[in-house]
Amino acid sequence: MGPSRSLVFVGILFLVTIGLASQVDQRVAVIRDILPHLDGTTRRLLAFIGCWPSNVRYQLWREINGDHPHGTIGLQFAASNDRHYLPWHDPNRHLMVVLVDLGCPRSAQLLQDAGHLLYYRLRWILLHSGAAAGGPTAWPDCTKYRETYLAHLPLLVSSEVYYICMNPITGQLLVQQQYRLSSSSATTVETVGHWESQQSTTSERVERFILEDRNRPVTSVRRKNFNRFKLRTSLVVLHNETLNHLDDYTNKHLDTLSRVTYQLTKTVAQQLNASVRYIVTNSWGYRNASTGLYNGMIGELQRGRADLGGCALFFTQERIPLIDYLSMSTSTRAKFVFRAPKLSFTDNVFALPFDRYVWYCTISFIVLSGVLLAVVLRVEQQLRSSSSSFDRQDDPPLTPIHLSDTLLNSFGTTCQQGSFIEPKTGASRCLILLCLVVLMFLYASYSANIVALIQSPSTKIRTVEDLLASHMKTGAEDTVYNKYYFRHATDPIRKALYQRKIRNKDGSENFVTLARGVELLRQGLYALHVELGVCYRLISDTFQEEEKCGLQEVEYIKVIDPYYAVQKNSSFREPVRISLFQLREFGIQGREQAQLYTKKPRCSGGTSFTQVSIVDVWPALATLGWGYLLTLGVLIAEKLWCFCRRKLRSRGINRFD
Repeated sequence: MGPSRSLVFVGILFLVTIGLASQVDQRVAVIRDILPHLDGTTRRLLAFIGCWPSNVRYQLWREINGDHPHGTIGLQFAASNDRHYLPWHDPNRHLMVVLVDLGCPRSAQLLQDAGHLLYYRLRWILLHSGAAAGGPTAWPDCTKYRETYLAHLPLLVSSEVYYICMNPITGQLLVQQQYRLSSSSATTVETVGHWESQQSTTSERVERFILEDRNRPVTSVRRKNFNRFKLRTSLVVLHNETLNHLDDYTNKHLDTLSRVTYQLTKTVAQQLNASVRYIVTNSWGYRNASTGLYNGMIGELQRGRADLGGCALFFTQERIPLIDYLSMSTSTRAKFVFRAPKLSFTDNVFALPFDRYVWYCTISFIVLSGVLLAVVLRVEQQLRSSSSSFDRQDDPPLTPIHLSDTLLNSFGTTCQQGSFIEPKTGASRCLILLCLVVLMFLYASYSANIVALIQSPSTKIRTVEDLLASHMKTGAEDTVYNKYYFRHATDPIRKALYQRKIRNKDGSENFVTLARGVELLRQGLYALHVELGVCYRLISDTFQEEEKCGLQEVEYIKVIDPYYAVQKNSSFREPVRISLFQLREFGIQGREQAQLYTKKPRCSGGTSFTQVSIVDVWPALATLGWGYLLTLGVLIAEKLWCFCRRKLRSRGINRFD
């Protein structure tokens, strides 16, 4: 009887559970109906509803996974209303919805501890069912709800918090949202929808959720009217004169990056119907080692004194925890710019005209012609010796010809120095004539290439390592970011470039003004690290047309284009980001860049004559110098040899005496 009674008890309990589950709790129905209408896609529901009965929680799981249009939703119940269960570091929290019942213990404290999660990439559903008191479901009226539970929460412009309350006048159950632009600004209330009771076919009253606007836009688009709210913007200005010309195009080469971002910020504020209050600073920001805080624009954003970064800045790893990067607002880069030096500055122009195989063939031809000439002349001498009895008595004696003589004669012929050997027979004359003709064409080709190569620019300097190995002087524009990147370089090549070419032996540094740097650049053999658009503007105004040819670039800072930045976890992030993308799509960003930045000047085809300098003929002078040294060495060796032979001869004669 024991087992059978247990089975009967389990069956009765199961039927009771099914019966209870068949009557859907109103709290579950509310959540079930509102989930499909939330902005975005819901993949996961995190529920802080520990005070709900287990059968109601089971109903919630069953209902949200029944006919949901986006498929199965993962449901996770938090063990307690503790902030540690919130998705602080979940990269997919934009697909999550957090459900909180304010009637459960510690729910109000949970919302206070949520911080920026209430308005940054996370959606919430708040309700107060009265279940904590053990009574029936009781929905508070909307006014009391806002004053009691939401008044002190940071529900800012990007918040996605849906709360359920009762209209005290009509008695309708409403789903509302509210937001404000700052802690001191007025609150705006939005009604998402309401529940409407209808008569079903089974004569039962059924409540269903009705949207107020079926074409309701997403939050970032719906809340684009800031009602002239003042956006605090930090603006980096390095030249005081720029403050007088932010709205015109005078002196476009000064603070160009700040002026482009300034124009974009103004346009973004117009799109959002906001005003701008600028905070002027003279630095992007450096970290204080003792306090860990930054100064400059980054410091203003880090301390919450500024909402927007009014000057684009480079994307670096150490800045990621401090600010949020939104969009590339400019396409400028900072690089080394220099006029390509003459080819003789980096190469030996006397070795460049011919390919190595041509040099091999030329040397082989000299040796072969010298050997053949030696053979022909030796045979000629033998023939003349055999017929010496028929020669006239006054003919000069025959001089023996050696291989070294013919090789030297072939080399002299190659250099168009003529032939000091007088051929007597037809074979030797044909051979020397052939050498003169072939080597004439070779000499003409070589000389023409030398003239062209001396006037040609070099393309060998392509990397920082090439620039370091070259004899070019280097400098950088006197800006805060140039000083930072050069002084804090960790790469061995870049660090060596700073220590050997930027930092002088006396401790001074080659940071120059833009005008001075461009003038040194025009004189040649000087590389200036500068913002490209600004540098090319001044080059277009000051360089001659022929001087604009041969401009080359070497990248030193390995970063991407500057980004527009805002305060970390800012509620303005999404509206500003969308506005910046629209400015790029509409061409406004490109127009401002074209107005303030100058592209690389084109070479108009002008030519200039380059004088031959010592650098061009240095290999020839070096060859001459080594030849003199070799000649003196051989001369001294010959003198020593002759002296030793005389000594040996004198000793031999005295011995026979």
